[in-house]
Amino acid sequence: MQIILEVPDRLGEKLQQLGDRLPEALDRALQELAPAETILYQNELQIVELLASQPSPEVILAIHPTPALQARMSELLDRNKSGTLSRSEEVELDRYLLLEHWVRLAKAHAYKRLHKEA
Repeated sequence: MQIILEVPDRLGEKLQQLGDRLPEALDRALQELAPAETILYQNELQIVELLASQPSPEVILAIHPTPALQARMSELLDRNKSGTLSRSEEVELDRYLLLEHWVRLAKAHAYKRLHKEA
């Protein structure tokens, strides 16, 4: 496909220098500018499966808990502060906190990879 567009001279000179690599540069720029799709997770298995698929850094950075999981975590954290958690709820909260820790570590690593590539 051929696309014709007008750009300032300064930008045009930079684009000309890319030569045959211009389509690659445009693709990378569009990936960076495009809003990341949110990837929602509900449990450990979903996170393990996603991370085992060796996703791109952008995919990892788009991972978020489902609204239901976020609400449950907030409820458990509030009840933990008030000291009203049952033993099974303590275990559940610990599981969620560990899951959140895994996701944060994966995101930190993904962010680092993105900035090394840039």
